[in-house]
Amino acid sequence: MINEKSFLLGNTGSAIRELFEYGKKRKEIVGEENVFDYSIGNPSIPSPSIVNETLIKLLKEKEATSLHGYTSGVGDLNVRRAIADYINKTYGVKEKPELIYMTCGAAASLTITMNAILNEGEEIIALAPFFPEYRVFCEKAGGVLKVVPCNTKDFQIDFDALDKAISNKTKGIIINSPNNPTGVVFKEDTIVRLANLLNKKQEEFKHEIFIISDEPYRELVYDKDTVVPYVTKYYNNTIVCYSFSKSISLPGERIGYILVGEKMKDAITVYKAIAGAGRSLGFVCAPALFQYMIPSILGYTSDLSVYKKNRDVLYKALTEYGYEIAFPDGAFYLWVKALEEDANQFAEHAKKFELLLVPSDSFGMKGYVRIAYCQDPKMIERSLPAFKKLILDYKG
Repeated sequence: MINEKSFLLGNTGSAIRELFEYGKKRKEIVGEENVFDYSIGNPSIPSPSIVNETLIKLLKEKEATSLHGYTSGVGDLNVRRAIADYINKTYGVKEKPELIYMTCGAAASLTITMNAILNEGEEIIALAPFFPEYRVFCEKAGGVLKVVPCNTKDFQIDFDALDKAISNKTKGIIINSPNNPTGVVFKEDTIVRLANLLNKKQEEFKHEIFIISDEPYRELVYDKDTVVPYVTKYYNNTIVCYSFSKSISLPGERIGYILVGEKMKDAITVYKAIAGAGRSLGFVCAPALFQYMIPSILGYTSDLSVYKKNRDVLYKALTEYGYEIAFPDGAFYLWVKALEEDANQFAEHAKKFELLLVPSDSFGMKGYVRIAYCQDPKMIERSLPAFKKLILDYKG
Protein backbone atom coordinates (compact mmCIF):
# COMPACT_ATOMS: atom_id res chain seq x y z
CA MET A 1 0.00 0.00 0.00
CA ILE A 2 2.87 2.40 0.79
CA ASN A 3 6.61 2.76 0.23
CA GLU A 4 8.21 0.96 3.17
CA LYS A 5 11.38 3.08 3.23
CA SER A 6 9.34 6.29 3.32
CA PHE A 7 7.19 4.89 6.12
CA LEU A 8 10.27 4.02 8.19
CA LEU A 9 11.69 7.53 7.73
CA GLY A 10 8.39 9.12 8.70
CA ASN A 11 7.85 6.78 11.62
CA THR A 12 11.26 7.07 13.27
CA GLY A 13 12.23 10.72 12.79
CA SER A 14 15.65 12.09 13.73
CA ALA A 15 17.35 11.91 17.12
CA ILE A 16 17.65 15.70 17.08
CA ARG A 17 13.96 16.32 16.43
CA GLU A 18 12.87 13.70 18.95
CA LEU A 19 14.97 15.35 21.66
CA PHE A 20 13.60 18.76 20.67
CA GLU A 21 10.03 17.47 21.07
CA TYR A 22 10.95 15.88 24.42
CA GLY A 23 12.27 19.25 25.53
CA LYS A 24 8.99 20.99 24.74
CA LYS A 25 7.11 18.48 26.90
CA ARG A 26 9.58 18.84 29.78
CA LYS A 27 9.22 22.64 29.70
CA GLU A 28 5.47 22.26 30.19
CA ILE A 29 6.09 20.08 33.24
CA VAL A 30 9.02 21.74 35.04
CA GLY A 31 9.05 25.21 33.50
CA GLU A 32 10.94 26.56 30.51
CA GLU A 33 13.59 28.19 32.68
CA ASN A 34 14.51 24.82 34.19
CA VAL A 35 15.18 22.92 30.94
CA PHE A 36 18.51 23.37 29.15
CA ASP A 37 17.70 22.44 25.57
CA TYR A 38 20.80 22.13 23.38
CA SER A 39 19.14 19.87 20.83
CA ILE A 40 18.45 21.77 17.64
CA GLY A 41 20.53 24.13 15.49
CA ASN A 42 17.85 26.81 15.18
CA PRO A 43 19.34 30.33 14.94
CA SER A 44 18.48 32.32 18.06
CA ILE A 45 19.46 35.84 16.99
CA PRO A 46 17.35 38.05 14.69
CA SER A 47 18.01 38.52 11.02
CA PRO A 48 19.86 41.73 10.12
CA SER A 49 17.46 44.64 9.59
CA ILE A 50 18.23 44.67 5.86
CA VAL A 51 16.16 41.49 5.50
CA ASN A 52 12.85 42.97 6.68
CA GLU A 53 13.60 46.30 5.01
CA THR A 54 14.15 44.57 1.68
CA LEU A 55 11.07 42.40 1.99
CA ILE A 56 8.87 45.40 2.88
CA LYS A 57 10.28 47.35 -0.05
CA LEU A 58 9.61 44.46 -2.43
CA LEU A 59 6.04 44.08 -1.15
CA LYS A 60 5.38 47.80 -1.55
CA GLU A 61 7.15 48.50 -4.83
CA LYS A 62 7.11 45.32 -6.94
CA GLU A 63 3.94 44.49 -8.86
CA ALA A 64 2.16 41.66 -7.04
CA THR A 65 1.69 39.16 -9.86
CA SER A 66 5.36 39.57 -10.80
CA LEU A 67 6.54 39.37 -7.19
CA HIS A 68 4.59 36.22 -6.39
CA GLY A 69 4.67 34.62 -9.84
CA TYR A 70 6.94 31.94 -11.22
CA THR A 71 10.58 32.65 -11.82
CA SER A 72 12.52 30.49 -14.25
CA GLY A 73 12.63 26.92 -13.01
CA VAL A 74 16.35 27.24 -12.25
CA GLY A 75 15.88 30.63 -10.58
CA ASP A 76 15.74 34.28 -11.57
CA LEU A 77 18.72 35.18 -13.76
CA ASN A 78 19.33 38.58 -12.16
CA VAL A 79 19.45 36.94 -8.74
CA ARG A 80 21.90 34.35 -10.01
CA ARG A 81 24.03 37.12 -11.52
CA ALA A 82 24.13 38.94 -8.18
CA ILE A 83 25.20 35.74 -6.39
CA ALA A 84 27.93 35.00 -8.94
CA ASP A 85 29.23 38.59 -8.75
CA TYR A 86 29.36 38.45 -4.96
CA ILE A 87 31.15 35.07 -4.91
CA ASN A 88 33.68 36.20 -7.50
CA LYS A 89 34.50 39.47 -5.70
CA THR A 90 34.63 37.84 -2.28
CA TYR A 91 36.63 34.71 -3.06
CA GLY A 92 38.60 35.65 -6.19
CA VAL A 93 36.99 33.08 -8.48
CA LYS A 94 35.17 33.29 -11.83
CA GLU A 95 31.90 31.46 -11.30
CA LYS A 96 29.02 31.82 -13.75
CA PRO A 97 25.36 32.68 -13.08
CA GLU A 98 24.40 30.14 -15.74
CA LEU A 99 25.79 27.44 -13.43
CA ILE A 100 23.75 28.45 -10.38
CA TYR A 101 20.46 26.71 -9.53
CA MET A 102 18.20 28.30 -6.88
CA THR A 103 16.84 25.89 -4.26
CA CYS A 104 14.74 25.57 -1.11
CA GLY A 105 17.78 25.59 1.18
CA ALA A 106 20.73 23.24 1.59
CA ALA A 107 18.64 20.10 2.08
CA ALA A 108 17.10 20.55 -1.36
CA SER A 109 20.54 21.43 -2.78
CA LEU A 110 22.06 18.20 -1.46
CA THR A 111 19.11 16.05 -2.51
CA ILE A 112 19.11 17.46 -6.04
CA THR A 113 22.89 17.13 -6.36
CA MET A 114 22.96 13.49 -5.28
CA ASN A 115 20.12 12.60 -7.63
CA ALA A 116 21.96 14.39 -10.43
CA ILE A 117 25.31 12.63 -10.09
CA LEU A 118 24.56 9.18 -8.65
CA ASN A 119 23.76 6.00 -10.50
CA GLU A 120 22.44 2.99 -8.62
CA GLY A 121 25.04 1.56 -6.23
CA GLU A 122 27.60 4.34 -6.59
CA GLU A 123 29.16 5.68 -3.42
CA ILE A 124 29.27 9.00 -1.62
CA ILE A 125 31.87 9.33 1.14
CA ALA A 126 30.85 11.18 4.30
CA LEU A 127 33.50 12.29 6.77
CA ALA A 128 32.37 11.43 10.28
CA PRO A 129 30.99 13.08 12.21
CA PHE A 130 28.46 14.33 9.66
CA PHE A 131 24.92 15.72 9.43
CA PRO A 132 22.68 12.60 9.73
CA GLU A 133 20.43 13.47 6.77
CA TYR A 134 23.33 12.87 4.34
CA ARG A 135 22.53 9.19 4.59
CA VAL A 136 18.84 9.78 3.82
CA PHE A 137 19.60 11.97 0.81
CA CYS A 138 22.21 9.57 -0.58
CA GLU A 139 20.18 6.39 -0.20
CA LYS A 140 17.05 7.99 -1.67
CA ALA A 141 19.14 8.82 -4.75
CA GLY A 142 20.13 5.15 -5.08
CA GLY A 143 23.60 5.63 -3.68
CA VAL A 144 25.59 4.04 -0.88
CA LEU A 145 26.97 6.23 1.91
CA LYS A 146 30.47 5.16 2.92
CA VAL A 147 31.65 6.60 6.23
CA VAL A 148 35.26 7.63 6.85
CA PRO A 149 36.01 8.95 10.36
CA CYS A 150 38.04 12.13 10.74
CA ASN A 151 40.94 11.96 13.16
CA THR A 152 39.79 12.73 16.69
CA LYS A 153 42.72 14.97 17.56
CA ASP A 154 41.64 18.02 15.56
CA PHE A 155 38.84 16.55 13.38
CA GLN A 156 40.67 17.25 10.15
CA ILE A 157 40.54 14.56 7.45
CA ASP A 158 42.26 11.22 8.12
CA PHE A 159 43.89 10.93 4.72
CA ASP A 160 45.20 7.40 5.20
CA ALA A 161 41.67 6.17 5.90
CA LEU A 162 40.22 8.23 3.06
CA ASP A 163 42.79 6.96 0.56
CA LYS A 164 41.83 3.37 1.37
CA ALA A 165 38.10 4.11 1.20
CA ILE A 166 38.03 5.63 -2.30
CA SER A 167 37.16 2.99 -4.87
CA ASN A 168 36.01 2.67 -8.46
CA LYS A 169 32.45 3.14 -7.14
CA THR A 170 33.23 6.48 -5.46
CA LYS A 171 31.27 9.28 -7.13
CA GLY A 172 31.78 12.01 -4.58
CA ILE A 173 32.75 13.14 -1.11
CA ILE A 174 30.75 15.55 1.06
CA ILE A 175 32.65 18.13 3.05
CA ASN A 176 30.96 20.45 5.54
CA SER A 177 33.07 23.33 6.84
CA PRO A 178 32.46 24.85 9.35
CA ASN A 179 31.23 21.46 10.40
CA ASN A 180 27.99 20.31 11.92
CA PRO A 181 28.46 18.86 14.56
CA THR A 182 32.06 19.74 15.54
CA GLY A 183 32.30 23.41 14.53
CA VAL A 184 35.74 22.64 13.05
CA VAL A 185 36.89 24.39 9.86
CA PHE A 186 38.90 22.42 7.29
CA LYS A 187 42.16 24.33 6.90
CA GLU A 188 43.60 25.34 3.54
CA ASP A 189 46.29 22.65 3.62
CA THR A 190 43.55 20.06 4.28
CA ILE A 191 41.62 21.21 1.18
CA VAL A 192 44.80 21.26 -0.94
CA ARG A 193 45.70 17.75 0.17
CA LEU A 194 42.14 16.55 -0.49
CA ALA A 195 42.22 18.04 -4.00
CA ASN A 196 45.56 16.37 -4.75
CA LEU A 197 44.29 12.99 -3.52
CA LEU A 198 41.08 13.19 -5.57
CA ASN A 199 42.95 14.27 -8.71
CA LYS A 200 45.17 11.21 -8.30
CA LYS A 201 42.15 8.95 -7.78
CA GLN A 202 40.38 10.39 -10.83
CA GLU A 203 43.37 9.43 -12.96
CA GLU A 204 43.50 5.99 -11.38
CA PHE A 205 39.81 5.18 -11.87
CA LYS A 206 39.29 7.15 -15.11
CA HIS A 207 36.16 8.96 -13.97
CA GLU A 208 35.22 12.16 -12.18
CA ILE A 209 34.94 12.29 -8.38
CA PHE A 210 33.00 15.29 -7.11
CA ILE A 211 33.47 17.31 -3.98
CA ILE A 212 30.05 18.31 -2.66
CA SER A 213 30.74 21.29 -0.40
CA ASP A 214 27.83 21.69 2.02
CA GLU A 215 28.02 25.33 3.16
CA PRO A 216 25.16 26.53 5.40
CA TYR A 217 27.68 27.71 8.02
CA ARG A 218 30.28 29.35 5.74
CA GLU A 219 30.00 32.82 7.33
CA LEU A 220 29.70 31.58 10.91
CA VAL A 221 33.31 31.95 12.04
CA TYR A 222 34.35 33.92 15.09
CA ASP A 223 38.05 34.69 14.95
CA LYS A 224 39.76 37.01 12.46
CA ASP A 225 42.44 34.49 11.50
CA THR A 226 39.91 31.75 10.65
CA VAL A 227 39.52 31.37 6.89
CA VAL A 228 37.05 29.02 5.22
CA PRO A 229 38.65 28.08 1.86
CA TYR A 230 36.40 28.45 -1.21
CA VAL A 231 36.68 24.97 -2.61
CA THR A 232 36.26 25.72 -6.35
CA LYS A 233 39.64 27.53 -6.16
CA TYR A 234 41.36 24.27 -5.26
CA TYR A 235 39.43 21.50 -7.03
CA ASN A 236 37.75 21.70 -10.41
CA ASN A 237 35.01 19.10 -9.91
CA THR A 238 33.30 20.93 -7.06
CA ILE A 239 29.60 21.45 -6.47
CA VAL A 240 28.69 24.00 -3.76
CA CYS A 241 25.43 23.55 -1.85
CA TYR A 242 24.66 26.79 -0.02
CA SER A 243 21.88 27.99 2.28
CA PHE A 244 21.06 31.41 3.72
CA SER A 245 19.35 29.75 6.70
CA LYS A 246 22.08 30.06 9.30
CA SER A 247 24.08 33.14 8.31
CA ILE A 248 21.08 35.49 8.34
CA SER A 249 18.72 33.48 10.58
CA LEU A 250 16.20 32.41 7.95
CA PRO A 251 15.90 28.62 8.36
CA GLY A 252 12.13 28.63 7.94
CA GLU A 253 12.18 30.45 4.61
CA ARG A 254 14.10 27.70 2.76
CA ILE A 255 16.28 29.56 0.29
CA GLY A 256 19.68 28.59 -1.08
CA TYR A 257 21.43 27.51 -4.26
CA ILE A 258 23.62 24.97 -6.01
CA LEU A 259 26.75 26.21 -7.77
CA VAL A 260 28.56 24.06 -10.33
CA GLY A 261 32.21 25.14 -10.46
CA GLU A 262 32.97 26.79 -13.80
CA LYS A 263 36.24 24.83 -14.12
CA MET A 264 34.45 21.50 -13.80
CA LYS A 265 34.82 19.05 -16.66
CA ASP A 266 31.56 19.08 -18.65
CA ALA A 267 30.11 21.69 -16.29
CA ILE A 268 27.11 22.35 -18.55
CA THR A 269 26.26 18.65 -18.64
CA VAL A 270 26.42 18.41 -14.85
CA TYR A 271 24.30 21.56 -14.51
CA LYS A 272 21.67 20.13 -16.84
CA ALA A 273 21.62 16.95 -14.75
CA ILE A 274 21.03 19.13 -11.69
CA ALA A 275 18.20 20.93 -13.47
CA GLY A 276 16.76 17.57 -14.49
CA ALA A 277 17.00 16.20 -10.96
CA GLY A 278 15.31 19.33 -9.63
CA ARG A 279 12.55 18.88 -12.18
CA SER A 280 12.00 15.20 -11.37
CA LEU A 281 11.90 15.90 -7.63
CA GLY A 282 9.58 18.88 -8.00
CA PHE A 283 12.23 21.32 -6.74
CA VAL A 284 11.74 24.04 -9.37
CA CYS A 285 11.22 27.77 -8.89
CA ALA A 286 12.47 28.36 -5.34
CA PRO A 287 10.32 30.86 -3.37
CA ALA A 288 10.25 33.97 -5.57
CA LEU A 289 9.95 36.61 -2.84
CA PHE A 290 13.07 35.32 -1.11
CA GLN A 291 14.95 34.99 -4.37
CA TYR A 292 14.32 38.68 -5.06
CA MET A 293 15.52 39.54 -1.55
CA ILE A 294 18.96 37.99 -2.06
CA PRO A 295 20.81 40.70 -4.07
CA SER A 296 20.24 43.23 -1.26
CA ILE A 297 21.40 40.99 1.60
CA LEU A 298 24.53 39.41 0.14
CA GLY A 299 27.46 39.93 2.52
CA TYR A 300 25.28 40.55 5.57
CA THR A 301 25.03 38.27 8.58
CA SER A 302 23.15 38.25 11.84
CA ASP A 303 25.04 39.49 14.91
CA LEU A 304 27.55 36.68 15.24
CA SER A 305 29.08 38.17 18.39
CA VAL A 306 26.26 36.53 20.38
CA TYR A 307 27.28 33.07 19.17
CA LYS A 308 30.94 33.83 19.80
CA LYS A 309 30.19 34.81 23.39
CA ASN A 310 28.07 31.67 23.86
CA ARG A 311 30.89 29.52 22.48
CA ASP A 312 33.51 31.14 24.66
CA VAL A 313 31.44 30.92 27.86
CA LEU A 314 30.52 27.27 27.34
CA TYR A 315 33.92 26.12 26.10
CA LYS A 316 35.76 27.80 28.98
CA ALA A 317 33.43 26.53 31.68
CA LEU A 318 33.10 22.96 30.39
CA THR A 319 36.81 22.45 29.81
CA GLU A 320 37.50 23.80 33.29
CA TYR A 321 35.01 21.26 34.69
CA GLY A 322 36.94 18.50 32.90
CA TYR A 323 35.02 17.88 29.67
CA GLU A 324 36.97 17.09 26.48
CA ILE A 325 35.83 19.27 23.56
CA ALA A 326 36.95 19.81 19.99
CA PHE A 327 37.58 23.57 19.71
CA PRO A 328 34.94 25.00 17.35
CA ASP A 329 36.21 27.56 14.84
CA GLY A 330 32.69 28.20 13.57
CA ALA A 331 29.08 27.05 13.22
CA PHE A 332 27.29 26.95 16.60
CA TYR A 333 28.01 23.52 18.04
CA LEU A 334 30.29 21.94 20.63
CA TRP A 335 31.36 18.32 20.13
CA VAL A 336 31.86 16.94 23.61
CA LYS A 337 33.39 13.60 24.64
CA ALA A 338 30.77 11.59 26.53
CA LEU A 339 31.62 10.60 30.07
CA GLU A 340 30.93 6.95 29.32
CA GLU A 341 31.40 4.76 26.27
CA ASP A 342 27.72 4.74 25.29
CA ALA A 343 26.74 8.24 24.16
CA ASN A 344 23.04 7.38 24.27
CA GLN A 345 23.30 6.33 27.91
CA PHE A 346 25.27 9.48 28.69
CA ALA A 347 22.62 11.67 27.01
CA GLU A 348 19.91 9.87 29.00
CA HIS A 349 21.88 10.43 32.20
CA ALA A 350 22.18 14.13 31.37
CA LYS A 351 18.39 14.41 31.37
CA LYS A 352 18.56 13.87 35.13
CA PHE A 353 19.88 17.45 35.24
CA GLU A 354 17.49 18.65 32.48
CA LEU A 355 20.39 18.86 30.00
CA LEU A 356 19.27 17.89 26.50
CA LEU A 357 22.35 16.77 24.54
CA VAL A 358 22.26 14.95 21.20
CA PRO A 359 24.13 11.60 21.22
CA SER A 360 26.67 11.12 18.47
CA ASP A 361 25.68 7.77 16.94
CA SER A 362 23.47 9.27 14.23
CA PHE A 363 26.37 11.55 13.26
CA GLY A 364 28.40 8.47 12.34
CA MET A 365 30.65 8.39 15.40
CA LYS A 366 30.30 6.88 18.85
CA GLY A 367 31.17 8.35 22.22
CA TYR A 368 30.27 12.05 21.88
CA VAL A 369 27.35 14.44 22.26
CA ARG A 370 26.51 17.56 20.28
CA ILE A 371 25.62 20.80 22.04
CA ALA A 372 23.89 23.44 19.88
CA TYR A 373 24.85 26.73 21.54
CA CYS A 374 22.64 28.95 19.34
CA GLN A 375 20.64 29.65 22.49
CA ASP A 376 19.65 32.50 24.76
CA PRO A 377 22.83 33.51 26.66
CA LYS A 378 20.82 33.56 29.88
CA MET A 379 19.91 29.89 29.41
CA ILE A 380 23.55 29.05 28.86
CA GLU A 381 24.54 30.76 32.10
CA ARG A 382 21.74 28.94 33.98
CA SER A 383 22.86 25.60 32.56
CA LEU A 384 26.47 25.74 33.79
CA PRO A 385 25.75 24.36 37.29
CA ALA A 386 23.92 21.44 35.66
CA PHE A 387 26.98 20.59 33.56
CA LYS A 388 29.10 20.71 36.70
CA LYS A 389 26.70 18.45 38.60
CA LEU A 390 26.68 16.01 35.67
CA ILE A 391 30.46 15.53 35.60
CA LEU A 392 30.65 15.36 39.42
CA ASP A 393 27.96 12.69 39.33
CA TYR A 394 30.23 10.59 37.09
CA LYS A 395 33.28 11.20 39.26
CA GLY A 396 31.34 9.99 42.27
